[in-house]
Amino acid sequence: MSNALVVIPTYNEKENIERLIRNIFSLQRAFDILVVDDNSPDETAVAVKNLQQEFKDRLFILERSGKLGLGTAYIAGFRWALKRDYAYIFEMDADFSHNPNDLIRLYNACDREGFDLAIGSRYVRGVNVVNWPMSRVLLSWLASKYVRFITGMRIYDTTAGFVCYRRHVLEKIKLDKIRFVGYAFQIEMKFKAYLAKCKIIEVPVVFTDRTRGESKMSGGIISEAIFGVIKMKFRSLFGSSDFNEI
Repeated sequence: MSNALVVIPTYNEKENIERLIRNIFSLQRAFDILVVDDNSPDETAVAVKNLQQEFKDRLFILERSGKLGLGTAYIAGFRWALKRDYAYIFEMDADFSHNPNDLIRLYNACDREGFDLAIGSRYVRGVNVVNWPMSRVLLSWLASKYVRFITGMRIYDTTAGFVCYRRHVLEKIKLDKIRFVGYAFQIEMKFKAYLAKCKIIEVPVVFTDRTRGESKMSGGIISEAIFGVIKMKFRSLFGSSDFNEI
Protein backbone atom coordinates (compact mmCIF):
# COMPACT_ATOMS: atom_id res chain seq x y z
CA MET A 1 0.00 0.00 0.00
CA SER A 2 1.28 3.45 -0.93
CA ASN A 3 0.97 6.47 1.36
CA ALA A 4 -0.58 8.43 -1.55
CA LEU A 5 -4.02 7.95 -3.09
CA VAL A 6 -5.22 9.43 -6.39
CA VAL A 7 -9.00 9.95 -6.42
CA ILE A 8 -10.43 9.92 -9.96
CA PRO A 9 -14.16 10.61 -10.47
CA THR A 10 -15.59 9.05 -13.63
CA TYR A 11 -18.71 9.24 -15.75
CA ASN A 12 -18.41 7.65 -19.19
CA GLU A 13 -14.60 7.53 -19.22
CA LYS A 14 -14.12 3.99 -20.56
CA GLU A 15 -12.05 5.36 -23.46
CA ASN A 16 -9.52 6.87 -21.07
CA ILE A 17 -9.53 5.05 -17.76
CA GLU A 18 -7.45 1.95 -18.51
CA ARG A 19 -4.71 3.94 -20.21
CA LEU A 20 -4.66 6.44 -17.34
CA ILE A 21 -4.48 3.75 -14.66
CA ARG A 22 -1.61 1.98 -16.40
CA ASN A 23 0.20 5.27 -16.85
CA ILE A 24 -0.06 6.15 -13.15
CA PHE A 25 1.08 2.69 -12.06
CA SER A 26 4.12 2.95 -14.36
CA LEU A 27 5.46 6.00 -12.50
CA GLN A 28 8.63 5.67 -10.43
CA ARG A 29 6.78 6.74 -7.28
CA ALA A 30 4.02 4.39 -6.07
CA PHE A 31 0.46 5.71 -5.97
CA ASP A 32 -2.77 3.90 -5.17
CA ILE A 33 -5.88 4.78 -7.19
CA LEU A 34 -9.52 5.09 -6.17
CA VAL A 35 -12.00 5.45 -9.04
CA VAL A 36 -15.33 6.95 -7.98
CA ASP A 37 -17.77 5.98 -10.72
CA ASP A 38 -21.27 7.44 -11.02
CA ASN A 39 -22.91 4.43 -12.69
CA SER A 40 -21.41 5.18 -16.11
CA PRO A 41 -23.60 3.80 -18.94
CA ASP A 42 -20.47 3.00 -20.96
CA GLU A 43 -19.37 0.49 -18.26
CA THR A 44 -16.35 2.42 -17.06
CA ALA A 45 -16.69 0.51 -13.78
CA VAL A 46 -16.43 -2.82 -15.57
CA ALA A 47 -13.16 -1.74 -17.18
CA VAL A 48 -11.77 -0.78 -13.76
CA LYS A 49 -12.88 -4.05 -12.15
CA ASN A 50 -11.17 -6.02 -14.90
CA LEU A 51 -7.91 -4.25 -14.04
CA GLN A 52 -8.24 -4.91 -10.32
CA GLN A 53 -7.11 -8.48 -10.81
CA GLU A 54 -3.86 -7.16 -12.26
CA PHE A 55 -3.34 -4.42 -9.66
CA LYS A 56 -4.50 -6.01 -6.41
CA ASP A 57 -4.29 -3.81 -3.31
CA ARG A 58 -3.45 -0.77 -5.46
CA LEU A 59 -6.59 -0.14 -7.52
CA PHE A 60 -9.96 0.42 -5.86
CA ILE A 61 -13.41 1.44 -7.02
CA LEU A 62 -16.31 3.16 -5.31
CA GLU A 63 -19.54 2.79 -7.28
CA ARG A 64 -22.40 5.23 -6.81
CA SER A 65 -26.01 5.04 -7.92
CA GLY A 66 -25.94 7.85 -10.49
CA LYS A 67 -24.47 11.15 -11.64
CA LEU A 68 -24.37 13.01 -8.31
CA GLY A 69 -21.85 15.76 -9.02
CA LEU A 70 -18.09 16.21 -9.08
CA GLY A 71 -17.90 17.63 -5.57
CA THR A 72 -19.80 14.81 -3.93
CA ALA A 73 -17.66 12.28 -5.82
CA TYR A 74 -14.48 13.80 -4.41
CA ILE A 75 -15.92 14.03 -0.91
CA ALA A 76 -16.88 10.35 -1.08
CA GLY A 77 -13.31 9.62 -2.16
CA PHE A 78 -11.85 11.75 0.62
CA ARG A 79 -13.95 9.98 3.25
CA TRP A 80 -12.83 6.62 1.86
CA ALA A 81 -9.17 7.72 2.04
CA LEU A 82 -9.46 9.10 5.58
CA LYS A 83 -10.70 5.72 6.83
CA ARG A 84 -7.33 4.35 5.72
CA ASP A 85 -3.73 5.39 6.33
CA TYR A 86 -3.06 7.66 3.34
CA ALA A 87 -0.91 10.70 4.11
CA TYR A 88 -1.47 12.39 0.72
CA ILE A 89 -4.74 12.49 -1.22
CA PHE A 90 -4.96 13.73 -4.80
CA GLU A 91 -7.69 15.04 -7.08
CA MET A 92 -7.24 14.21 -10.75
CA ASP A 93 -9.39 14.17 -13.92
CA ALA A 94 -9.84 10.96 -15.88
CA ASP A 95 -9.43 12.47 -19.35
CA PHE A 96 -5.64 13.11 -19.48
CA SER A 97 -6.10 16.86 -19.16
CA HIS A 98 -3.76 16.38 -16.19
CA ASN A 99 -0.39 14.83 -17.00
CA PRO A 100 0.18 11.80 -14.71
CA ASN A 101 3.89 12.62 -14.56
CA ASP A 102 3.00 15.77 -12.62
CA LEU A 103 1.67 13.69 -9.73
CA ILE A 104 5.26 13.28 -8.54
CA ARG A 105 5.84 17.05 -8.62
CA LEU A 106 2.72 17.71 -6.54
CA TYR A 107 3.69 14.93 -4.13
CA ASN A 108 7.19 16.35 -3.68
CA ALA A 109 5.82 19.83 -3.02
CA CYS A 110 3.95 18.45 -0.01
CA ASP A 111 6.28 15.68 1.13
CA ARG A 112 9.68 17.30 0.60
CA GLU A 113 8.88 21.02 0.71
CA GLY A 114 6.33 20.87 3.52
CA PHE A 115 3.30 22.42 1.84
CA ASP A 116 -0.20 21.43 2.98
CA LEU A 117 -1.82 21.86 -0.41
CA ALA A 118 -0.17 21.68 -3.84
CA ILE A 119 -2.16 22.92 -6.85
CA GLY A 120 -1.36 21.94 -10.42
CA SER A 121 -1.72 25.46 -11.79
CA ARG A 122 -2.46 26.53 -15.35
CA TYR A 123 -2.02 30.24 -14.64
CA VAL A 124 0.77 30.73 -12.11
CA ARG A 125 3.21 31.29 -15.00
CA GLY A 126 1.24 32.77 -17.86
CA VAL A 127 -1.46 30.62 -19.48
CA ASN A 128 -0.57 26.94 -19.99
CA VAL A 129 -3.59 25.43 -21.72
CA VAL A 130 -3.58 23.28 -24.88
CA ASN A 131 -6.50 22.58 -27.25
CA TRP A 132 -9.01 24.97 -25.67
CA PRO A 133 -10.74 27.61 -27.81
CA MET A 134 -9.70 31.13 -26.87
CA SER A 135 -13.19 31.88 -25.52
CA ARG A 136 -12.91 29.08 -22.96
CA VAL A 137 -9.36 30.01 -21.98
CA LEU A 138 -10.50 33.59 -21.41
CA LEU A 139 -13.54 32.48 -19.41
CA SER A 140 -11.47 30.23 -17.16
CA TRP A 141 -8.73 32.82 -16.65
CA LEU A 142 -11.22 35.58 -15.86
CA ALA A 143 -13.10 33.29 -13.48
CA SER A 144 -9.92 32.69 -11.50
CA LYS A 145 -9.19 36.44 -11.44
CA TYR A 146 -12.73 37.09 -10.24
CA VAL A 147 -12.48 34.49 -7.47
CA ARG A 148 -9.09 35.82 -6.42
CA PHE A 149 -10.57 39.34 -6.15
CA ILE A 150 -13.69 38.33 -4.20
CA THR A 151 -12.03 35.92 -1.78
CA GLY A 152 -8.64 37.55 -1.30
CA MET A 153 -6.86 34.25 -1.94
CA ARG A 154 -3.39 34.61 -3.45
CA ILE A 155 -4.02 31.75 -5.85
CA TYR A 156 -3.86 32.20 -9.62
CA ASP A 157 -5.71 29.01 -10.61
CA THR A 158 -8.61 28.90 -8.18
CA THR A 159 -10.66 26.46 -10.27
CA ALA A 160 -7.85 23.91 -10.78
CA GLY A 161 -8.87 20.29 -10.33
CA PHE A 162 -5.38 18.78 -10.05
CA VAL A 163 -4.50 18.95 -6.36
CA CYS A 164 -2.56 17.18 -3.61
CA TYR A 165 -3.79 17.49 -0.01
CA ARG A 166 -1.95 16.51 3.10
CA ARG A 167 -4.22 14.32 5.18
CA HIS A 168 -4.63 16.83 8.01
CA VAL A 169 -6.14 19.41 5.63
CA LEU A 170 -9.05 17.10 4.80
CA GLU A 171 -9.36 16.11 8.46
CA LYS A 172 -9.64 19.75 9.48
CA ILE A 173 -12.25 20.80 6.89
CA LYS A 174 -15.79 19.72 7.75
CA LEU A 175 -16.57 17.91 4.51
CA ASP A 176 -20.30 17.80 5.30
CA LYS A 177 -20.25 21.63 5.21
CA ILE A 178 -19.02 21.76 1.60
CA ARG A 179 -21.96 23.15 -0.36
CA PHE A 180 -20.95 23.12 -4.02
CA VAL A 181 -21.23 20.03 -6.22
CA GLY A 182 -19.88 21.27 -9.58
CA TYR A 183 -16.59 22.92 -10.45
CA ALA A 184 -17.20 25.55 -7.76
CA PHE A 185 -16.32 22.73 -5.38
CA GLN A 186 -12.70 23.29 -6.37
CA ILE A 187 -12.93 26.94 -5.34
CA GLU A 188 -14.63 26.15 -2.05
CA MET A 189 -12.04 23.57 -1.01
CA LYS A 190 -9.18 25.98 -1.71
CA PHE A 191 -10.98 28.76 0.16
CA LYS A 192 -11.51 26.53 3.20
CA ALA A 193 -7.81 25.57 3.14
CA TYR A 194 -6.92 29.27 2.84
CA LEU A 195 -9.12 30.18 5.82
CA ALA A 196 -7.48 27.36 7.79
CA LYS A 197 -4.11 29.04 7.11
CA CYS A 198 -2.72 26.07 5.24
CA LYS A 199 0.57 26.44 3.38
CA ILE A 200 -0.43 26.48 -0.30
CA ILE A 201 1.78 26.31 -3.38
CA GLU A 202 0.96 26.41 -7.08
CA VAL A 203 3.04 24.05 -9.20
CA PRO A 204 3.01 25.09 -12.88
CA VAL A 205 1.54 22.44 -15.18
CA VAL A 206 0.32 22.27 -18.76
CA PHE A 207 -3.39 21.50 -19.04
CA THR A 208 -4.37 19.60 -22.21
CA ASP A 209 -8.04 19.36 -23.13
CA ARG A 210 -9.47 15.89 -23.57
CA THR A 211 -9.06 14.15 -26.92
CA ARG A 212 -11.45 11.28 -26.09
CA GLY A 213 -14.94 11.37 -24.59
CA GLU A 214 -17.17 14.37 -23.91
CA SER A 215 -16.67 17.38 -21.65
CA LYS A 216 -18.90 17.63 -18.55
CA MET A 217 -18.85 21.47 -18.54
CA SER A 218 -22.27 23.18 -18.60
CA GLY A 219 -23.85 26.59 -18.12
CA GLY A 220 -25.20 25.58 -14.71
CA ILE A 221 -21.70 24.69 -13.51
CA ILE A 222 -20.37 28.08 -14.60
CA SER A 223 -23.29 29.89 -12.94
CA GLU A 224 -22.70 28.04 -9.68
CA ALA A 225 -19.07 29.11 -9.71
CA ILE A 226 -19.77 32.78 -10.47
CA PHE A 227 -22.63 33.44 -8.06
CA GLY A 228 -21.69 30.90 -5.41
CA VAL A 229 -18.37 32.61 -4.69
CA ILE A 230 -20.11 35.72 -3.34
CA LYS A 231 -22.29 33.61 -1.02
CA MET A 232 -19.24 31.67 0.11
CA LYS A 233 -17.32 34.84 0.95
CA PHE A 234 -20.35 36.32 2.72
CA ARG A 235 -20.71 33.22 4.94
CA SER A 236 -17.03 33.32 5.85
CA LEU A 237 -17.39 36.86 7.22
CA PHE A 238 -19.78 35.62 9.90
CA GLY A 239 -17.45 32.97 11.28
CA SER A 240 -19.42 29.85 10.41
CA SER A 241 -17.98 26.71 11.99
CA ASP A 242 -16.58 24.87 8.98
CA PHE A 243 -13.57 23.27 10.68
CA ASN A 244 -12.93 20.34 12.99
CA GLU A 245 -10.70 20.56 16.04
CA ILE A 246 -7.66 18.35 15.39
